[in-house]
Amino acid sequence: MTNEPEAISSAVQQRSTELFHGHQDEIHRRTDRMFAYLMTVQWLAGIVAAVWISPRTWAGAQSQIHWHVWAAIFIGGAITGLPVALACLQPGRPLTRHVIGVGQMLTSALLIHLTGGRIETHFHVFGSLAFLAFYRDWRVLISATVVVALDHVLRGAFWPQSVFGVLTSSPWRSIEHAGWVVFEDFFLLISISHGLRELRGIAERQARLEAVNQEIEQRVELRTAELQKEIGERKRSEAERERIHKQLLDVSRQAGMAEVATSVLHNVGNVLNSVNVSCSLIAKALRNPKWTHLAKSAELIQAHSDRLPAFFADDPKGKQLPAFLMKLTGHLAEEQEEVTEELVSLQANVDHIKEIVAMQQSYARISGVQELVSAADLVEDALRMNSLAMERHGVRVVREYSDAPSILVEKHKVLQILVNLIRNAKHALDDRTDDDKRVTLRVGLNGNNCVKIAVLDNGVGIPPENLARIFEHGFTTRKDGHGFGLHSASLSARELGGNLTAHSDGSGLGAKFTLELPVEPKTTSV
Repeated sequence: MTNEPEAISSAVQQRSTELFHGHQDEIHRRTDRMFAYLMTVQWLAGIVAAVWISPRTWAGAQSQIHWHVWAAIFIGGAITGLPVALACLQPGRPLTRHVIGVGQMLTSALLIHLTGGRIETHFHVFGSLAFLAFYRDWRVLISATVVVALDHVLRGAFWPQSVFGVLTSSPWRSIEHAGWVVFEDFFLLISISHGLRELRGIAERQARLEAVNQEIEQRVELRTAELQKEIGERKRSEAERERIHKQLLDVSRQAGMAEVATSVLHNVGNVLNSVNVSCSLIAKALRNPKWTHLAKSAELIQAHSDRLPAFFADDPKGKQLPAFLMKLTGHLAEEQEEVTEELVSLQANVDHIKEIVAMQQSYARISGVQELVSAADLVEDALRMNSLAMERHGVRVVREYSDAPSILVEKHKVLQILVNLIRNAKHALDDRTDDDKRVTLRVGLNGNNCVKIAVLDNGVGIPPENLARIFEHGFTTRKDGHGFGLHSASLSARELGGNLTAHSDGSGLGAKFTLELPVEPKTTSV
């Protein structure tokens, strides 16, 4: 079994041979066409030469065209016709080449005869041999040389005036002319040999180039297929990453909405606790009413209505009844005041619940719509959703608001971020045992034409190793945390064209979260 290099070399050699023969065939066809034109021109030139060199002859009062003219027309036409026909009908064939070679030599013999054997015309033989060498086929030269030699020998012996221009000639003269023809053939054969070697070398180089190009094309096709496969896999991977990223965004957004909903429910739950306490106190007051004592006193008075003066003056119960009524009146007034206070508190708590629910409904209803809003108002809304939790844990809120332009944002996304930050700040203060629990809210304009909202606390702080991971999905340090809140807030900030950053000097030194949102210019209606 042949190995791969040998198989490649054999294929190259075969292709080289095909190219070599193809180049030869092209040269043969091209030279055939050249001789078709050349022999036609030579025929016409022979006729012109016969007319110019052989004038009319005279016999008495009559004149006639010299027979050389008719020889040039008819013999030249016969010599030229067959080679030209073969060159047109069967170009590139060996027979055509040899017929053209013989015809070209016979044309030289005719021209020599028409010019009276002039030595200058003999050079047409050498020129014809040089043109026949264009075929790069040594066999054509042999055919032409044989024709030339026979022509010179035969005509030199029987008609020397036709070939040498003299009436008598030495036989050695024909041999001399043939020798010069052979002398030229020697150099022409060397030239043909060099030409064939060059042609074969060109064919080999072209075959090798084609083999190299084919190998390169195969490698390119293979690499292209690999790249297309990689691109397809990369596109599928990117599509999968995009799908997962969208899922994470949806989960994070839902988690952020859950944070707001949790804060709302937490605050509503706290308010409901107060409502429950108020309802319990009112129910207790109604279950043990003091006005029943007033009914008993009225029954007692009704029973002694016919002797009321004596009853109040002499009866022990009657004597105590006025003082008892006065005391009962005071108790009833106190009870009424307590119930009234609880009812006012109950109404306030219900209004607070309605306000929180209405706020949440308002933000949920404008989801996806941009509005020009005040950053301070957004902070206050977020603070109201966490207000009861802040009050219950004794957290003091410090507001540091400075003038800042309105921002064009989706309100519910900003609210989700702020609710999350304020709630985290409150959780960061849960472990403080002293009364200095403080959350500072700052609103201002930074130098980058952005509104800056900062939430600061003096709570547990953030260790340096956690600060770099604080916005990662799923990262949390709280036992009941899920790691969605800050990650969702960071994504929402980027969707709004802003940025959310965190800073802490270390554990126990508090933390600062800063939300930057770009300022959009107000549009004026036309």
